[in-house]
Amino acid sequence: MRFRTTRSPAASGSDGTPADDAAAATVPTTMRRASSAGPGQPLRIATVPVPEPTMDELLIRVVAAGANPVDAATREGRGVAPQIAAYPTAPGFDFSGVVVRAPYEAHPLAPGTEVYGMTAFPRVSGSFAEYVVAASHSVAAKPAKLSHVEAAAVPLAALTAWQLVVETARAHEGQRILIHAGAGGVGHLAVQLASYFGAHVTTTSSPRNAAWLRELGADVVVDRTTTRFEDVVPQVDVVLDLVGDGGDRTGSRSLGVLRRGGLLVTVPRGGWQGFSEAGADAGVRTTSFTVAPDGAALATLARLFDAGDLAVYVDQVHPLARADAALDAVRDGHARGKIVVDVGAG
Repeated sequence: MRFRTTRSPAASGSDGTPADDAAAATVPTTMRRASSAGPGQPLRIATVPVPEPTMDELLIRVVAAGANPVDAATREGRGVAPQIAAYPTAPGFDFSGVVVRAPYEAHPLAPGTEVYGMTAFPRVSGSFAEYVVAASHSVAAKPAKLSHVEAAAVPLAALTAWQLVVETARAHEGQRILIHAGAGGVGHLAVQLASYFGAHVTTTSSPRNAAWLRELGADVVVDRTTTRFEDVVPQVDVVLDLVGDGGDRTGSRSLGVLRRGGLLVTVPRGGWQGFSEAGADAGVRTTSFTVAPDGAALATLARLFDAGDLAVYVDQVHPLARADAALDAVRDGHARGKIVVDVGAG
């Protein structure tokens, strides 16, 4: 199945400077970044030294950065906040930009190369900044058909979707997969990948996204506002739970729609209390999940985007000075697809 890149009006015209030798011009000594002074503190623009790469790291001029639920949670003292060694620091895992320094002269990602990837946040300051360092194995050449804004929306969400659908669920012809929150950043990519590999895809969503999700490859869309999914979904082989067990108990209710021996993968950190025991009692397999940076997988995903087999939707774009507003929008949970910080827009 093939898809055209879905480009929102907000994303149009937000591309960065084309890659050329000028991209690797003299690097300034300082840069702007959206910094947090501590857990629960708002993001403020600060001027800080440009980071120095070491060993296999690249120095990258960031054009755009993706905003993810984990970034919003971390700002509020949850997420990966406990692993932050020192403040102030900038959040952000995703980026798209241009290499300005490579580990050595013949490196395949030479200065001037347009790339996308993931930072090592929270061990280092993140991508809500004009420059970032990233390990070479966490980076790949940017999909040629995506703008920097679109590409910045991809790495964490698409790697999560790839590792869930392909590496964990092993999606294949005839398999039945239920994906919760199919219209979200990870969800809309997981729906496409599961369909691409031949699975029968059911997803839960609000009514406004139903037609769009069918276009992306969902076979069945359950209106989560009016219907209990367990009342209408026949037994499935795999549930990819992007919601968790808070509030409406989506995770634990999912146990009832899995065939015996089926697999429940819960993405919200660590599942819920008694998660593994509940799965064993229901006769199904359970696992939590954590995404891993993977430049090789990003290169494969880039080919899918460039071939038109995969599409990313950017719902909102905010300048770096309004990075807090981007995280507010992520936290509110009503966006379709992804929210991006346009670092180059200031």
